[in-house]
Formats: sequence, C-alpha cells, structure tokens
Amino acid sequence: MRHIHPLAGPPRTLGVVVAARTGRSMADRDLGPGRPAVADGPHHRTEPQRVRLSSPPSVDPRRTPHDALAGSSSAGRPAPATRAARALAAVRDRVGPYVALTKPRVIELLLVTTVPTMFLAEGGFPPLGLALATLVGGAGAAGAANTLNQYLDRDIDQVMHRTKRRPVVTGRISPRAAVTFGLVLGAVSLLWLWFAVNPASALLTAAAIAIYVVGYTMILKRRTPQNIVWGGAAGCMPVVIGWSAMTGGISWAAVLLFGVVFFWTPPHYWPLSMKFRQDYAAAGVPMLPVVASDTRVAREMIGYTLAMIACSLLLVPVAGMTWVYGIVAAALGGWFLWSCTNLLRRARRPQGGPLRAMTVFHASITYLTLLSVAICVDVFLPL
Repeated sequence: MRHIHPLAGPPRTLGVVVAARTGRSMADRDLGPGRPAVADGPHHRTEPQRVRLSSPPSVDPRRTPHDALAGSSSAGRPAPATRAARALAAVRDRVGPYVALTKPRVIELLLVTTVPTMFLAEGGFPPLGLALATLVGGAGAAGAANTLNQYLDRDIDQVMHRTKRRPVVTGRISPRAAVTFGLVLGAVSLLWLWFAVNPASALLTAAAIAIYVVGYTMILKRRTPQNIVWGGAAGCMPVVIGWSAMTGGISWAAVLLFGVVFFWTPPHYWPLSMKFRQDYAAAGVPMLPVVASDTRVAREMIGYTLAMIACSLLLVPVAGMTWVYGIVAAALGGWFLWSCTNLLRRARRPQGGPLRAMTVFHASITYLTLLSVAICVDVFLPL
C-alpha cells in the first residue's frame, strides 16, 4: 500500500515571511499619501501595495494540548492499515513459497474428479462433513506428493525454463525444509484420512503418494517415454479414494472412473510436453514428444482418447447413469477426439506450420471438468 506522507514544513519560517511583509506594508501605510514607499532595494521603483490579510487559522476550542501532543507524536508512525498491509506481505512472503511447493493448480484438477465420484457413490449429495474431510485430506496428500516431487526434481527443474522459478530452485526454500515439509504434510494428511474418513481411504492415499513420488518421479520419469502413462496412475487415485470414502470399498463404477482419468492423462499431458520439448530434452527427460515424431504422439493420443470415451460410456449401464449423461459424455468425447485428430492433421502437413498443441491441452481440462459436472447433475435426474 502506498503511504502518503503528511505535508511537513517549517511553520516558523512562514510566520516570519508573513510578518515581514505585513510590517513593511504597515510602514508604507503609515507614511501617508505623498510619502515614498520603502524600496526593496537600490534602483527598484516601488508603488503603493495592497495588503490582503489572511484570517488566522481556526482553532478548535475542544482541542487540548494533550491532543496536539498526541497528534504530533503519531505523525511519523505508520497508519494501522499500512502496518496490517506490511504484516500481510510478510506472511505472504513466508507462506507463499510453501504453497507453491504443493502445486495448487494440480490439486484443483485432482479435486475436480473427487467430487463427482462422491456424488455418484452416494447417489446424491454426500454428507457435507465427510466430503469436506475427504477433500481436505486429499488436498494435503496431493500437496505432500507434489512437494516431494519438487525436492527430487530440483536438479532438472533448474535446467527447464518452465520450472526454474520453483521455490527450491530459486532458494526461497532450502531442500531440507522442502523435504521436511512434504513428509510432515503427508503424514498429517494420512492420519487425518484414517481417523476423519476411514482406513481404506488413508491406505489408498498412501498408495497414490508412493506411485507418484517413487514410481513416477524416482523410477519412470527419467527412464521411459511411457513415464506419464504409468506414473499417471497416481492422478487417477482420487476417484477411488472418493468412492471408498463414501462406501468403504471399491466398485466397478469406481474402476471405470479410474479408467477415464487414466486414459485421459496422456492426451492431456503430451501436448504440454510438445510445447516444452526443448526443456525436457535439455533436462534429459525422455518424454514421448522428445523421442518420437509429432505424428506418432498424435496417433497415440487418439488411441487413449478412444479408450477414455469407452470408459465414460460404460458408466451408463454399470453405474446406472441416465441417457442424458450418455449423450453429454458422447458429445464431449467426440469433441475432444476431434481436437486430437486436428492435431494429427497439423502434424502431417508437409509444409509444416504451428501445431497449436496447447489447444488440445486446454480442451482436455474443459472435457474433464464438464464430464464431472455431468456426473454430478445426472445423479439427480429421474431414471
């Protein structure tokens, strides 16, 4: 917040100037008519002057000397709003890097799939307390996994333009502080899910953390172009966690939801890898767009998209979804498939040109969000 300093000046000087000019004017007036006026200096011709006497400043009769002293003593003290802004900025500077470690935008996307799963498992609105407990525990666990991922990837993050501003890379958080924060946050989240939700959800969450941190980050990411396919299984776990939170177990409907997210992950992430392929190549990460042609990547994206559409439509007979959901799922799937085929067409152009791969990336997020909304709404529709 910008602090506007109060105007401060030497009032004594101003009083002397006014008194001098007033005294000289009074002297000129006392000379009377026909007497020369006092000159300002040699060779300076003067004329009779009019003096406009300003009225003295108004004085509040209720103001006491104590009030005056209090006002003067607080003149150099920052206003309460300024102190609050500075305190808030200090907290933001302290907490902000830890929040960035958790990758909040990734957590948002994970929770998008958890909520409709709970609606479908419950057959309506899930119990509010249980739903909130599940979301809080899931968000904490995802944040812990993302934090440990940034700790383990700090060597390649400093090479990649997309990740070189992460807190551990820039030194805003030390590696030791990051790994400590990740382990503590993960442990607290698992204990929370165990006691506030149920043991099954806590165990599934522990498996999700292990898949992402150990399976993907430590083993697959730097070794195989299919890293995001199998490592992406961690991103599918929120649907089974949400289902187990409501029912205490797993059903075929939860497996199909798992399949939707599993097959959605490659066509979601590979367009991003296409845009930043130079980053991944410099860091030595063999993402498929780094080691394969754009045509091959687009073809595989189409294959995964077809499998994703099949899983989404199988929810109609398996989970008892209505025909309204079926139409919406088919339309959304067809639109996303069209986006992938357009990418393949652009990749095949002999004259080259921009791939516009990020249009598929954004389309994937829109698809998953709208499909989740359709699941939530369909629960309340009559059969």
